Amino acid sequence: MPGPMEGVKVVEIGVWVAGPAAGGVLADWGADVVKIEPIRVGDPARLFQSMLGAELPVNPIFENDNRNKRSIAIDLAQEEGLELALELIDGADVLVTNVRQSGLARLGLDAPALLSRNPRLVYGAISGFGFAGPDADKAAYDIAGFWARSGIADALQAPSAPHPPFQRGGMGDHTAGQSLAGGIAAALFSRERSGRGQLVTTSLLRQGLYTLSFDLSVALRLGVEIASAERSTMGNPTVNCYRDSEERWFWIVGLEAERHWPPLCRAVGHPEWIDDPRFVGKRERTLNAGELIGQLDEIFATRSRKEWGERFDAEEDLWWAPVQSAQEALADPQVEAAGGIVEVPDGPTTTRLPASPVDFAGTPSVQRWMAPEHGQHGAEILRDLGHDENRLADLRSRGIIG
Repeated sequence: MPGPMEGVKVVEIGVWVAGPAAGGVLADWGADVVKIEPIRVGDPARLFQSMLGAELPVNPIFENDNRNKRSIAIDLAQEEGLELALELIDGADVLVTNVRQSGLARLGLDAPALLSRNPRLVYGAISGFGFAGPDADKAAYDIAGFWARSGIADALQAPSAPHPPFQRGGMGDHTAGQSLAGGIAAALFSRERSGRGQLVTTSLLRQGLYTLSFDLSVALRLGVEIASAERSTMGNPTVNCYRDSEERWFWIVGLEAERHWPPLCRAVGHPEWIDDPRFVGKRERTLNAGELIGQLDEIFATRSRKEWGERFDAEEDLWWAPVQSAQEALADPQVEAAGGIVEVPDGPTTTRLPASPVDFAGTPSVQRWMAPEHGQHGAEILRDLGHDENRLADLRSRGIIG
């Protein structure tokens, strides 16, 4: 099975991460995604190969969001190049973009123009801050729209921290891309009933607000903010992080305090704490949090995380997780079992890359190929549109296609 999106034609005009992430999810699901790239440098995400502090032999960041796609390089500034792009879009079910609408409007590639031209088109777009309001056309990366402006960075800053935490690359981009892919799927379902496409949008800001909606719902309803956590004074010691004898961290994740407190006492060898007046109830543990966490810190520093894990797992109602590095996560057998890594055909062998996060039992998708070279499939794509070799040679000689 090639995936649930088999037969769906997608044109992507995407740069960096968010738009290509949405196109990448659709490609993982089996869609035929044609990536239109600028003719000179291509998608700027190709520059990641030299932006990580060294000239790398491969570009895994670009590869992960662009596998299973076909690439064509077109100069959209030339009239004939724009006509080729419109020809591709006219035959597509979906357009995916994260380019600002003002720039696309100058080319006639904005949503009103294309939906008027092709009412069945599903036009999927990601912006920085939304499609209305004073900042609708403001540029943003996910550090700005998703991380900083939404409130996430502030919410994750511990009171004792000297500065807001840094976001890892592409976190907001990838979640926004996943959301847009889901929205596009819903719009395609709607089109099956109505016969009409529509504009589907999300933004880095909206994705950040939804991600932080636990906090924002409380602020909206009660007018207060949830205080940032400080591990040394956490009122519920069964939801906290601790360090083992090898200075490796782990989390205890017992949200239901009364349920998870007794097994924690047994696991650390202090069953008498269950009835200790200092710790007997949630209120007492909160009032004596500093003392209790200090004692737990001393106890956890006596054994390795592996040894503690064995003790925790022996208790039915004591849940925990190791704080793993990227390499530890990749070596975790559960990551493999959960389908977290895919094998992508790469010449005579395969390359392992992170999977997009949705599987389909009835229509499982198949990885087809690695990310394309810049303009790799241009001739093939234009032949599919009926252009012959003489036409291709002419377009190439005049710099309209790469």
